[in-house]
Amino acid sequence: MPPTRAPGGPAPATAPEPFTVEFTSRVVRAVREVAAAQILPRFRAVTARRKDDGSLVTEADIATQQALARALARVEPVALLGEEMTDAEQQRVWNAGGRFWCVDPLDGTANFSAGVPFFAVSVALMQDARPILGVVVDPIADEAYFAVRGAGAWRDGFALAPSVREAALEDAVAEIDLRRTLPHVRQELKHRAPFARRVTSGSSALAWCHLAAGRRDLFLHAGQKVWDYAAGALIAEEAGVRLATLAEDDFWSGPTWERSVIAARTPELFEAWKRWVRERLQSP
Repeated sequence: MPPTRAPGGPAPATAPEPFTVEFTSRVVRAVREVAAAQILPRFRAVTARRKDDGSLVTEADIATQQALARALARVEPVALLGEEMTDAEQQRVWNAGGRFWCVDPLDGTANFSAGVPFFAVSVALMQDARPILGVVVDPIADEAYFAVRGAGAWRDGFALAPSVREAALEDAVAEIDLRRTLPHVRQELKHRAPFARRVTSGSSALAWCHLAAGRRDLFLHAGQKVWDYAAGALIAEEAGVRLATLAEDDFWSGPTWERSVIAARTPELFEAWKRWVRERLQSP
C-alpha cells in the first residue's frame, strides 16, 4: 500500500545550505565506505530469500541499510526511509514530510545474489518528496555519481555535462525494463524496435547513471519506487538528460511513490523516443 501523503509536493526545491562541497563529499564518502564494508565482502558469499512481496533480499541489503542509517545520521541527523523497512515505517517517514534520507541499500539484489557484478547503493536527501542531493555508488566499478539540484552532476569529481552529440533514434542504445507490463509495447519492441541495441541491466540506479554518463542513449521503465529513482533521476537530469513519465511530460509531477520513465540523453532524441513510446501506448 503506497503512503497517503498528497503527491507532487511543493515547487521544486533548491539546494539549501549546508550543501557545500564538504557536505556533499561527506555523503559520498559515507556511501562509498558503507558499500566497501558491507557489500563487497558479501558478494558471491550470501544467498537471497523472498520477501512477502516476492522481491529478493539478502543479508547485504539489511546490513547495508543499517550501516547507512548510522553513517548518514552523522552527516545530517534526519529520518531515513529505506527499501528494507516495513510498509508502516516507510509510510510514517513519508507522511511526516520535511527532509529525510531515501535509501536503496542494494539496487540490483537479483544480480548481486546471482553473482552478476552490476548493482549499486542509492542515497538521496529528500525535501518534501523531491530529491535535493543524490549519490549512487557502484562498488564493483568503484565509481561514485552524485548531484545537487540546480548545481550539476559529477562522476568521481568530473562534471557530467549535457551531451553535445545528437544520435539518431535508429542508432541508439536503450535500457528497457517493462517486465510483465504493457504487453503490446513489449511485442512492438521485440519485432520492430526503433533503436539499434537493447540492454536490461537489473539496476535502476545504474541505468540512470549510465544514461547521465552517455553509456546509454534511451531509458524506458514501467514503474520505479521512490528509492529506485530519487538519486538516479536527479543525477541524470542535472547531467542534461531529458525525462518524462508514460503519462506526464513533467517527470516530477503526479504521484511520487512510484513513477514510470521515458528518458533520453539529448533533447532531439528524447522527443523522438517519447513520441514513439506514446504512440504505442495509444495502440489497442
